[in-house]
Amino acid sequence: MLAATCMPALAADENPFTKHAEPPLVGRWDLTVRGPKGDYPSWLEVRMLGFRTLVGSYVGQFGSARPVSFVKLEDGSFRFSLPPQWEHRLTDVVVEGKLEGDTLRGVVTDDEGKPLTWDGVRAPALTREGQPKWGKAVELFNGRDLAGWKQRFPDKKNGWVVRDGILANDAPGNDLLTENKFNDFKLHVEFRYPKGSNSGIYLRGRYEVQVEDNAGKAPDSHYIGGIYGFLTPNRNPAKLAGEWQTMDITLVGRLVSVSLNGEEVITRQTIPGITGGAMDSNEAAPGPVLLQGDHGPVEFRKVTITAAE
Repeated sequence: MLAATCMPALAADENPFTKHAEPPLVGRWDLTVRGPKGDYPSWLEVRMLGFRTLVGSYVGQFGSARPVSFVKLEDGSFRFSLPPQWEHRLTDVVVEGKLEGDTLRGVVTDDEGKPLTWDGVRAPALTREGQPKWGKAVELFNGRDLAGWKQRFPDKKNGWVVRDGILANDAPGNDLLTENKFNDFKLHVEFRYPKGSNSGIYLRGRYEVQVEDNAGKAPDSHYIGGIYGFLTPNRNPAKLAGEWQTMDITLVGRLVSVSLNGEEVITRQTIPGITGGAMDSNEAAPGPVLLQGDHGPVEFRKVTITAAE
């Protein structure tokens, strides 16, 4: 029989199985980047992997949330890099920052490798007490003109027109958004698109529900009915291009439910943060309904909202 071997006890800072306190950097952060053509929103989540390793997710100006495999934290400063997604660059995107009080501050490299400054605050929880009390349904599109809507970028051509009771994006290039802003709501839309087209509906102008010609494909967060890059539908009941389809969306705080053509594909799931192309990162504020118009042609014949009182 072999004698038992006595191992010396390890100090807490030497024991790999001793849980360390989470650094203050852990959490979700709403960022604003100071770009040469104006500010744009961004988003960051930092998580603990095991006892010592930090990983995360990052949303840039465009595209979807992408994984961050390692966040280096040293002397209060952090740094990570990730490969380009839709950026016009060959080099990695490098993000550096530091927590100063309750604010994150740092720099990110642009497509030319130049540093852009940014700052960020903790993302709000957006929890709600009790069930919402719903008001009356309101038609956002009156079937006659663009009353109640405005283009997102005043300096870009507006391709949205009303024709035969249909709101159509004939010449893609500009987004269309409601003049009114909303907190919690139920939204009903009826839409169709030609083969291969791509659009989206931004809730509060920050969270994109994908609208795209994906009939017959396996569900994906980047496909129709998904919260772009975050939440994947449980099925894909999309119709063929050219057919009218319906989508019903309920947003309460961060909780979202989505039904596509009468089938619930997302049920009370939490939206972690803003998606690429969002208007801003001020998640606590109400926002408009935004119809994406810079990708492909799309038509709407009904857009109805029921806001919480």
